[in-house]
Amino acid sequence: MNRSEQAESWSRERLTAWQLERLRELVAAVIPANPFWTQRFRDAGLDADSFQSIDDLRRLPLTSKQDLAADQMAHPPYGRNLTFEKTAYARLHQTSGTTTGQPLRWLDTPSSWNWMLDCWSTIYRLMNLRPDDRLCFPFSFGPFLGFWAGFEGALRQGNLCLAAGGMSSEARLKLIQENQITVLGCTPTYALRLAEVASEKGIDVASSSVRAILVAGEPGGAIPSVRQRIEAAWGARVFDHWGMTEIGPLGSEADDDPGCLTMIETGCIAEIIDSTTGQPVPAGTPGELVVTNFGRTGSPVFRYRTGDLVVADPTLHGSGRVWMRLQGGILGRTDDMFIVRGNNVFPASIEAIVREFADIAEFRIVVSRHREMNHVRLEIEPTPHLDFDAQESVRVQLAKAIKERLQFHAEVVVVAAGSLPRFEMKAKRLVRE
Repeated sequence: MNRSEQAESWSRERLTAWQLERLRELVAAVIPANPFWTQRFRDAGLDADSFQSIDDLRRLPLTSKQDLAADQMAHPPYGRNLTFEKTAYARLHQTSGTTTGQPLRWLDTPSSWNWMLDCWSTIYRLMNLRPDDRLCFPFSFGPFLGFWAGFEGALRQGNLCLAAGGMSSEARLKLIQENQITVLGCTPTYALRLAEVASEKGIDVASSSVRAILVAGEPGGAIPSVRQRIEAAWGARVFDHWGMTEIGPLGSEADDDPGCLTMIETGCIAEIIDSTTGQPVPAGTPGELVVTNFGRTGSPVFRYRTGDLVVADPTLHGSGRVWMRLQGGILGRTDDMFIVRGNNVFPASIEAIVREFADIAEFRIVVSRHREMNHVRLEIEPTPHLDFDAQESVRVQLAKAIKERLQFHAEVVVVAAGSLPRFEMKAKRLVRE
């Protein structure tokens, strides 16, 4: 039994004491070796001895992706968030750049990478991965972090793992069939896309060997209508997962706790704050997830604003595990929100309604300004078998559902089958004009 497994039975008091010890060790290792964090700690008047309780962490200002991006632009190509000489780093990954316009580059030492594999060991234990499970990861295996650590983490546990980069969807389906894959790792969007291609090719994935689908990269795994659609198409259990290039893999749905993300609190300190005031919010109240991670000493983050909106469940898990549980996983992102006639709208809320319509294959949200107000055009692509009357019926029903449940009028437009883009990694369905 490893430390993380033992920690699942710890009390909150013991876990907090352990986190404080790790925090002090991390600060001592990073300051003054890491120029980026040395400056931020100095500006806040803090050092390793400043932390007598976890609450003292709130004396350090929040850090945003924009802060890190600005540092990398000022000190290219990797910025100053490096605790060691560049020769100590063995891996490079980068973000998509959708938030700042410039991808963040992230270096990891072998030790930091091994910590991420340890996090994946915890994730696989939570989802009850079996020794005989066969995993397939149909993603690009490019510079994005994606499922790189998930792939190597399962390899380290001795499971058969297939890398399915650089292949067509049809070829990937064949690979899954021929090798009797039991666990699929991809984005929620791509799980639906594979099912769509399977239907077109007459492949019955619902009766395949796949028993579990591990999804990440988008809120979809926690949206009930998206989740149900994936599970119905594949005849498999969906497991949601959360992580970021800058932070590492730190959240997972447990086999015995569907619909919640469990934060791996042996790997981080997780806070939930009011996005406007920066103050902590009580459990049960929506807020922004802020994370300090422990294991990436070579390039750590302290009080990092993830931009992800979450709600902590105020109740403990039935097993007694005290780790933070997030109701419904990631609810949306602060940078995706837009306002329509006074209503705060998140793309995930629209997707939750769209995915209830089985005859909609794909969609896109286009937000534009009209008479000084936001106007929403929702483009929907019907499944190929729908005739004009059926398409019109879906369009009208969807517009009505959005009006009734989200309290605003959306212009719903039917577009030609196959005209909207398909996505392998994170879907980009929100377009701002």
